[in-house]
Amino acid sequence: MNRRKFLKKSIVTSTAAALGLSLEEKTLLAKTTKKPTADIPKNSAKGLPMGKIGNLKITRLICGGNLISGFAHDRDLIYVSSLLKAYFTDEKVFETFRICEENGINTAMLRVDDDTLRIINRYWNERGGRMQWIAQVKITENDLTSETKRAIDNGAVAVYVHGGVADTFVRKGRLDLLRKALEFIKQNQVPAGMAAHSIQVPIAFEKAAIKPDFYMKTLHRGNYWSFKGQKQHPTVVGNPYDNYWSGTPEKTIEFMRKVDRPWIAYKILAAGAIHPREGFRYAFENGADFIVVECSIFRS
Repeated sequence: MNRRKFLKKSIVTSTAAALGLSLEEKTLLAKTTKKPTADIPKNSAKGLPMGKIGNLKITRLICGGNLISGFAHDRDLIYVSSLLKAYFTDEKVFETFRICEENGINTAMLRVDDDTLRIINRYWNERGGRMQWIAQVKITENDLTSETKRAIDNGAVAVYVHGGVADTFVRKGRLDLLRKALEFIKQNQVPAGMAAHSIQVPIAFEKAAIKPDFYMKTLHRGNYWSFKGQKQHPTVVGNPYDNYWSGTPEKTIEFMRKVDRPWIAYKILAAGAIHPREGFRYAFENGADFIVVECSIFRS
């Protein structure tokens, strides 16, 4: 199924897409959406369109993991990350993964840290979960491999280099190190990706004929209430008091249209400032093959 058909289907019928709806919208949707039952097969896709990265089958909507690791892009609300860390107990993470799987989401993107490894292994081994894990790794000039090895040893089905790290390495002219990091991932027989906030990362990669199996690139409009824009902050990709991470979306759309590699769009809701109906549509209609969204489940 192509992106446009998925967009139409997911916005209208997917409970997962409705996680960002208002309370009133959720109430109305609940009257027309059949509640998932216990006999739904794990990782069944349940009608959600899927795409492929290499031989890996992935639902076009991917569960993000920042909230599970206690990281929140929260503008100037400095307490939110610690609040999320306290809220997302193991049981709440299990619930989130279970609801994602019951609604067809088969893949999550998670960091490589002690909590993540403990939780995802508990979910697989104790709860019978089948959520696929794509690992986000950080590298340094002196260590290109340790997080990748740890992720793969713990069941990651694909690995990508953190966007902020890639931005910095490209800015420093260290494409050679990013190339080596990708080669090591591929040597371990899993798809290798490169994330970026700056469009200069995929531009540099394509120019140098470095071929990741997939890109991750930020994409969202700049028409939301707190957006400061590149005019006010021309030298930075993100502003800690605003959390915009797609300062030149038109340039991203234009360039990525020419790239013959799967593209996962992220930060598409601009830290919750953009409604899922708008953010999903904007990403898919402008070329993204997949989107990753924080699919958190908040209940009293």
